Amino acid sequence: MKYILILMFALLMNGCAIFGAPTELDDTKGLTAERIYQMGSEKMRDKDYDKAIVYFGKLESRYPNGRFAAQAQLETAYAHFKKQDPVLCVAAADRFIKLHPNHPNVDYAYYLKGLAVFNERGVIEKLTKQEISDRDPRSLRDSFVTFKDLVTRYPNSKYAKDATQRMVYLANSLSDHELDVANYYMKRQAYLAAINRCKYVLEYYPQTPGVEQALVTMISAYDLMGLDDLKKDTVRILETNYPNSALLGNGAPADERIWWKFWESLYKK
Repeated sequence: MKYILILMFALLMNGCAIFGAPTELDDTKGLTAERIYQMGSEKMRDKDYDKAIVYFGKLESRYPNGRFAAQAQLETAYAHFKKQDPVLCVAAADRFIKLHPNHPNVDYAYYLKGLAVFNERGVIEKLTKQEISDRDPRSLRDSFVTFKDLVTRYPNSKYAKDATQRMVYLANSLSDHELDVANYYMKRQAYLAAINRCKYVLEYYPQTPGVEQALVTMISAYDLMGLDDLKKDTVRILETNYPNSALLGNGAPADERIWWKFWESLYKK
């Protein structure tokens, strides 16, 4: 009898292996789009974003053409944002923008996409408290471009003001990044490379505080390269736009060949 029970148990276990684990019950079966959307929204309020994404996905697959499907797509992007998954958030936002370019909430999709990239930080950055200007500038530029698209396309959007403020912050950070690289090149006597970085600041971030430092670095580089005409032209630009610049005071050492070291110290305070 004992062996019979063991054999039956073994057969039962083999049967489970053959047919697989029991299928999870679908608690949305037969429900309306509105009800499934409500269930997803409840999970969002409970901060159960994974389950919310599942509900919104089921809603869209069953009712792809209804008004709740579009909202579910937008909520999915927000759920990924709350999960701090910028890649999936941007992908979901981009999909919404592509499918619903005239949706009344499409401005929010642009805003959410910009925020996702804006807040993107790696583990190392968080642990070291790395400055935003020290980060890979690609993500910063992506965020800037997205916010710019929002402000350009929807200037009356309720998100436009915040997006504009973030654009200012991003532009300043990107400018600082270029100047950090320029200083790196100056220390290694790669003066032409430093000048090119400064020109990039003048061209793409002309409203940032870094423009003054860019001009200062260019003057120094031209001086060290012996390009007096370009140096004098840049000095005139500095005098015209920044008449109160610390460079134009009496603190600079007499030896012009070490001016750039003096100027650099002014901007590291």
